[in-house]
Amino acid sequence: MNKLTTSDLLSALNWRYATKVFDATKKIPAELWATLEDSLVLTPTSYGMQPYKFLVVQDPAKLVALLPNSWGQKQVVDCSHYVVFLARTQMTEADVIKLIQRTSDVRGIPLEKLNFYRDMILSDVVHGPRGQAAFEWAARQCYIALGNLMTVAAVLGVDACPMEGINPPEYDKILGLEGSGYKTVVALALGYRAAEDKYASLPKVRYDLKDLVQHV
Repeated sequence: MNKLTTSDLLSALNWRYATKVFDATKKIPAELWATLEDSLVLTPTSYGMQPYKFLVVQDPAKLVALLPNSWGQKQVVDCSHYVVFLARTQMTEADVIKLIQRTSDVRGIPLEKLNFYRDMILSDVVHGPRGQAAFEWAARQCYIALGNLMTVAAVLGVDACPMEGINPPEYDKILGLEGSGYKTVVALALGYRAAEDKYASLPKVRYDLKDLVQHV
């Protein structure tokens, strides 16, 4: 496997910024977009439960409807791809059984040997503390995926802008999520920066390493 150099990685992370103006004429190539979608699938989650979905909104009418529910931020309609991160509202025994079956199939492990793992997950995400706050727990998993996708996009030279300035309940209505078992958490616009985006050339504002990282 060819490893990314440390300097290449830091260069990509310094290059990225929350893109304010996208070039609406430039689209992410299909092969590159497929890789970005794969990176979402490869995101780590607690217990490997993957309690979310990623809705790639491509319908122009829906994007226009989402715009006023996104503080009028034009990234929604001008970006190449707009991803809405959806979290599960409740976790069930069926969800756990599905994961255990998938684990058995992929790893060739007899189901009976996964009983302990199954019961451990059930006692937490269904019947335990996380089960009592399933949506909040799943929403945090969405943010892991969000960060992962932004980093991968930067490494591949794709611009992105995380969108927390949205109205999730209205998103849910527009996207037809009522009764689906999922609710909107956050969104991410991806594409290519426009030449006139003044924010692209501004220095990145961050605190010093010593102010944020401590060794104990």
